[in-house]
Amino acid sequence: MNLNTSYLGLELKNPLIASSSRLTGDLETIIQCVHSGIGAIVLKSLFEEQIRLEAESKASMGSASEYYYWFTEAKEKIVGLSLEERLSSYLKFVEAAKKYTDVPVISSINCTTAEDWPKFASAIEQAGADALELNIALFPFNASVNCGEIEQVYYDILNSVKKEVNIPVSIKLGYYFTNLCTVARNLVAGGADGLVLFNRYFRPDIDIDTMNVISENHMSSSDEMHIPLRWIGLLKGNDVDCDIAASTGVHDYKGVVKQLLAGADAVQLCSALYLKGIPYIETILRDLEHWMEKHYFDNIDSFRGKALNTQTVDASFERVQFLKRDFD
Repeated sequence: MNLNTSYLGLELKNPLIASSSRLTGDLETIIQCVHSGIGAIVLKSLFEEQIRLEAESKASMGSASEYYYWFTEAKEKIVGLSLEERLSSYLKFVEAAKKYTDVPVISSINCTTAEDWPKFASAIEQAGADALELNIALFPFNASVNCGEIEQVYYDILNSVKKEVNIPVSIKLGYYFTNLCTVARNLVAGGADGLVLFNRYFRPDIDIDTMNVISENHMSSSDEMHIPLRWIGLLKGNDVDCDIAASTGVHDYKGVVKQLLAGADAVQLCSALYLKGIPYIETILRDLEHWMEKHYFDNIDSFRGKALNTQTVDASFERVQFLKRDFD
């Protein structure tokens, strides 16, 4: 049984990828994922915003806070040094991940300043990463900014990074777009080698006893798998020419099979590994092989996108409203 596949021009022994998370921010856990059979690793994202907030918080504490109040350039210097220190630490982590594993290592970055996207990307390429995932998260909450301006930021970030690196670059997207098909085509035209659908953003909830805003469950459910399923089918069905990885809501081999049938090139796992443990990777792979044997498929490409080979596929993926059915 051949589970080999290709993603971002990288050869994977199977289509399962450990998604960027705290799990992939620990070298020992990464090695466990590899031993359990994972096809590739996306390292935990390097978040510029978090580094800046931590540095600014330290600069505002204790006796130093008054000094930094009067000398703001000193505070900026401290923040800059913190960025350099964390970047250096991350680069060592990339090098270690490459040294102690034999699967493709994909780095992930999320920046807040225009100049740091290409800077971080270039440094990560030099550290040996096989590819780069741009974790761009721009939430459309500002009514004074139109959709075209938001989309242009994505294109500008991609353009600045592609000028600096030669490794493959993918974009991890949310689904808050007026026309995702157009955005996807424009990103591919701008040099994106792949798309990751979708980013699972922070979800607020409200505690009705304390009446405070709290965080909703961090883990995805299998019900969320249908959102990337729809859009992968639509993008692949409309000949968006790049690799696409499914992300969010895949919790078992059935979810993996469905995403592959919709045309996905790879499938990222996160919550399933938290909930069921790293060795669950082996279970998914074993169940995937059994399904392939049952349906007489001897390789991934023999059934990838097979659900798209029908006349009704566009209507099915494009349908938004429920139609009346006989539920009796």
